Amino acid sequence: MKDEFYRIKRLPPYVFAEVNRLKAAARARGADIIDLGMGNPDLPAPKHVVEKLIETAGKPHTDRYSASKGIPGLLRAQAGYYERRFGVKLKPETQVVATLGSKEGFANMAQAITAPGDVVLVPNPSYPIHAFGFLMAGGVIRSVPAEPTPDYFVALERAMMHSIPKPIAVVVCYPANPTAYIAEPEFYRDLVQFAKKHDLIVLSDLAYSEVYFDEKDKPSSILQVPGAMDVAVEFTSLSKTYSMAGWRMGFAVGNERLLAALARVKSYLDYGAFTPIQVAATAALNGPDDCIQEMRDTYKRRRDVLVDSFGKAGWKFDPPKASMFAWVDIPEPYKSLGSLEFSKLLVEKAEVAVAPGMGFGEHGEEFVRIAIVENEHRIRQAARNIKKFLSQPPDSLHNVIPLAKKA
Repeated sequence: MKDEFYRIKRLPPYVFAEVNRLKAAARARGADIIDLGMGNPDLPAPKHVVEKLIETAGKPHTDRYSASKGIPGLLRAQAGYYERRFGVKLKPETQVVATLGSKEGFANMAQAITAPGDVVLVPNPSYPIHAFGFLMAGGVIRSVPAEPTPDYFVALERAMMHSIPKPIAVVVCYPANPTAYIAEPEFYRDLVQFAKKHDLIVLSDLAYSEVYFDEKDKPSSILQVPGAMDVAVEFTSLSKTYSMAGWRMGFAVGNERLLAALARVKSYLDYGAFTPIQVAATAALNGPDDCIQEMRDTYKRRRDVLVDSFGKAGWKFDPPKASMFAWVDIPEPYKSLGSLEFSKLLVEKAEVAVAPGMGFGEHGEEFVRIAIVENEHRIRQAARNIKKFLSQPPDSLHNVIPLAKKA
């Protein structure tokens, strides 16, 4: 068994692992690392959701196998959310599937629809599962721009003309991870038209639907476009909206044929989330939404502190309009190092962890992603560390920089 397994060979080294190793080593030495890398919410899940979990757990009927595609009450609750939030009516029995987070939903949808060699159009930079879910399924990725501008459709047309075989699907993600781009309703309208013209499936990642900071930037759903249900499936999650990342609760909604394929794949792989988690998720979707506004207000305050304090430290960037991330140019004169080496420098020299942009695709190489997952005091401390780091002459970092250039 000298050769690597087929699917493992298709996966590149996980670049975040290098930063994580440095982070762990620094903490083992006693360093106080301020972790702005992983988008892992630090806020508590809503009290009424936790109480419902406790109330439901430990009862004999809830310890049994659950429903792979979701218990009926949960599917109805997600359909209710879409009708309230987007004005989209869904049939819970056929147009909603509960997933173990949106990441699992994407990966299993890729397994369901991809034949070896199928081409899928994926934004670059983008959340890794958008590409690697299809790579693991035997597909081929063609990169398209991440920003929803008119140039995006020029790139799509070029991809349709020059890809052999013709692409089967296109992935979109707005608010975008990692770039925090947002899409206007007109973009989705044009995308649905394009998909119908070219017989494309559209897979929309809407995991950050509720993390926005101004009413004018409130995210839309692609399913609001007339006819979108013919071509699209959309993935959402409770991870960020309700700070339930570890609960692994998400949804796929939309086209019935695609969801039937997803449900069939899932039926061979899992029995669904633990029933008390599904019941608690139902309580989240049906319950009061003041907790959502509190989450949004918290992230907005943190975003403002991040932009202000980092700007005063000498690292200026525009405030993101949505998501829990800032997508930031590497400051000069460190840009030539690339995102991984720069991220490693920040851990070693500033005790701040960020996510290297190259982990989201080659077009992220000159950027890092900063997550607002620490409180305002910690963000200000990170800014002070950054200011001290940026004030040092780059030559003083000679023990790290030559390694980057050599690589």
